[in-house]
Amino acid sequence: MKEILKLKNLKKHFPVKNSWGTDVALVKALDGVDLKIESGKTFGIVGESGCGKTTLMRTLLRLVEPTSGSVILSEEITGNNFSSNNLEDLTSEELRYFRKQIGVVFQDPMGALNPRMLIKDIVSEPLVIHGKADNVRSRVIELLENVGLGEEHLYRYPHEFSGGQRQRIVIARALALDPKILVLDEPTSALDVSVQAQILNLLNDLQKKYDLTYIFISHDLSVIEYMCDRLAVMYLGRVVEEADTDELFSNPQHPYTKALLSATPSFDKNKDKIMILGDVPSPINYLDESKAKLATEITEQEKLEISAIEGKGIDYIVRSSLNEVIPLVQISDGHYARVRQQ
Repeated sequence: MKEILKLKNLKKHFPVKNSWGTDVALVKALDGVDLKIESGKTFGIVGESGCGKTTLMRTLLRLVEPTSGSVILSEEITGNNFSSNNLEDLTSEELRYFRKQIGVVFQDPMGALNPRMLIKDIVSEPLVIHGKADNVRSRVIELLENVGLGEEHLYRYPHEFSGGQRQRIVIARALALDPKILVLDEPTSALDVSVQAQILNLLNDLQKKYDLTYIFISHDLSVIEYMCDRLAVMYLGRVVEEADTDELFSNPQHPYTKALLSATPSFDKNKDKIMILGDVPSPINYLDESKAKLATEITEQEKLEISAIEGKGIDYIVRSSLNEVIPLVQISDGHYARVRQQ
């Protein structure tokens, strides 16, 4: 397996201050993430809102600095020209070169496009910034044609396009500098289902054409199953399970993964459903040990919810049972999960 990126014990903690400006707690958005991204493949990151997916993306792009840990770059990205292969140690010039190697497609295409700029200027902006403005018009037309648009769209504004077309423009801009990696942050969640399929097929075609590596962030498991070669499931800033996609869908080990898979829409009426009971716990960790920690015992709220579904034949897990930190163990070759060993 040829790795293009490696995340090693990556942590990002945001301080919580009181009214006097003193740090009283930490929000552990990322809490020790270890991942290996394989070149030319699609790596999926899935989890509910607030689990740390977007913070992981922002840390990968060095839009925020990690609290500790490292992002290690391969020679495929550095080209043996960098003073270090650690993202946190790059100089401003090296960081500028690194950002040419990685493109980003955001969740909301309208929010990612400047409404006052023409499409020709939006797509050419990365080329101008990085000093590649030679033959810029022909290059922009080539990029638009790669995503199913054309020269007739150059002099239009973003509001003149549909949601799917706007996302195609975002993808064209992300490809402008011939990146090796595309980070896709829920690229289809704001689109209609039929348009989602078109965008996903376009991404697959572009990956084969340009030998791209995708980091695909989503909460939609049906999209993840279609797109990804390997998958990590996140919960409260930690990876709770990681495996090849087929293996994870056929043999989930962590109870949270099982609950997520059971919630995936299906035409199978006999499919087992697993409810997650209780509220999502606060990610805030108080510096004062005497203050509240993540509850690992069943709460009163969870007891009430359990009593409400008793006798109805519904399988369930409770949030508090997920809060205990268990080490990641190997289940089988390439399959890891935070479960107790038998």
